[in-house]
Amino acid sequence: MIGIQRKIWTLTAVVMFIMVVIWITLTYYNQKTQEQYNDILQRYLYMNEVTTASQQMVTSLNHYLLTPTEANLSSLRSKEHKLRNARWSVALLRNGQNDFALTSYVNLIDSLIESAERSVMFQTEKETEDSAQAFSEATRISRYISEMTLKLLDMDINTYERSYREMIAQSSAFKQLGVLILLTMTFLLLLFTYWFSLSITRPVEQLTRAAQELAKGRFDLQVKVQSTDEISFLARMFEHMRININNLIIEIQQKAQLESELQRNKLLLRESQLRSLQSQINPHFLFNILDTLSKKAYMEGAEETSDLLVNVAGLLRYNLKRLDRAVTLYDEVKVMQQYMEIQKARFTDRLHLQTDIDTDCLYVPIPGLTLQPIVENAIIYAVEPSEQGGTIRVSIQDSNEYVKIEIADDGPGMSSERIQQILEEQPVENEGQSTGIGFSNVVQRLHLFYGTADVVDIQSIPGQGVRVIIKIPKKGRMETNDEAADRG
Repeated sequence: MIGIQRKIWTLTAVVMFIMVVIWITLTYYNQKTQEQYNDILQRYLYMNEVTTASQQMVTSLNHYLLTPTEANLSSLRSKEHKLRNARWSVALLRNGQNDFALTSYVNLIDSLIESAERSVMFQTEKETEDSAQAFSEATRISRYISEMTLKLLDMDINTYERSYREMIAQSSAFKQLGVLILLTMTFLLLLFTYWFSLSITRPVEQLTRAAQELAKGRFDLQVKVQSTDEISFLARMFEHMRININNLIIEIQQKAQLESELQRNKLLLRESQLRSLQSQINPHFLFNILDTLSKKAYMEGAEETSDLLVNVAGLLRYNLKRLDRAVTLYDEVKVMQQYMEIQKARFTDRLHLQTDIDTDCLYVPIPGLTLQPIVENAIIYAVEPSEQGGTIRVSIQDSNEYVKIEIADDGPGMSSERIQQILEEQPVENEGQSTGIGFSNVVQRLHLFYGTADVVDIQSIPGQGVRVIIKIPKKGRMETNDEAADRG
């Protein structure tokens, strides 16, 4: 997925690349033109340096001949060295047009140096006339050098005039090329910017139209957005929201139909209640009514309603008959599962039950209505407040000397003060909308039933749920009331 931030960086990189290309091109041609100009200027400077050095050498030679001191001789040698360096620089200016003239020019420089050397030698040997003649020759050669310098400069001017004119024409052509490149780059940049902005604004417009349709209640239209960035993710979230809302509307319609059927069933139930008041019915008559409603719902095709009524009847019957005596762990697991089926009808997919039950250890005795209130407490505090719902895990395993029961949830947890109140059988605040048997009541009955305080343990970490651990001692298979009566 190419994100919007990556697109922006791509646009920035393209702009910077174009700027760098233009800058490099301008720098290259400017450097090339400057090098050509420097080459021409350097030729003029080298030749002018030869003329200046030759004149300075003749002047120093004259001073030495008039005053033959070591200082004047040193000055002469310095000017001679300078002229030699200028000669080597001029020799590098050779080309096809000035080869012959430059060779003669270099020879004149050598001749000037030789004449100066002879004049100094004759002066040292006290041959004044020969020294003066050599000086005159050196002066004449110096004038020739000046004339030759002007001739070479004129020759170079003729030679490089064409190059100079080409350089001017090239500069003009380069300006036109620069304008053309600038216009081309500007057009391409505008085109790329338009495409870039369109890749962002078009999905936004599509998403806006989809949101407007959703606002009108058109939840049957699919949200389609062509994009590869974060907007596509937002569009998928819109699509999920549309599907959820559409499913919710369908569910509400189904519930409305079910509510209508339940209303008719309530009317039948009220009529039955009126008749039961007149005939002073007992609880068994109520169970018969629930069974009748269950069968009627089943015949009418409302199988889920039928199952729900069966579970309610079983739960009521268990509450009325089992609270005052011990039952098997098997009965407790069964009524807990019936209760969970009822709650699943209420919370639908928000409630999840995970069980890991060893059926070989379900014969142990346990007080009636032990597991269902604990599970109910987990639903009230862990599942009901959360929009995402929650998960309840029930584990029953054989641990040699006792049967270990663990009931855990993934809710917000329980404070240590409340855990202490429950385990110490202290009065606690109202535990929510329960069926009547609270968590504290369960702990109290377990303590009384087994005669020990370590049968129940509650563990909780804030934000990580609650885990209730019950350790049931093995006391052998429990006898039913009918078996006890027969043995008696």
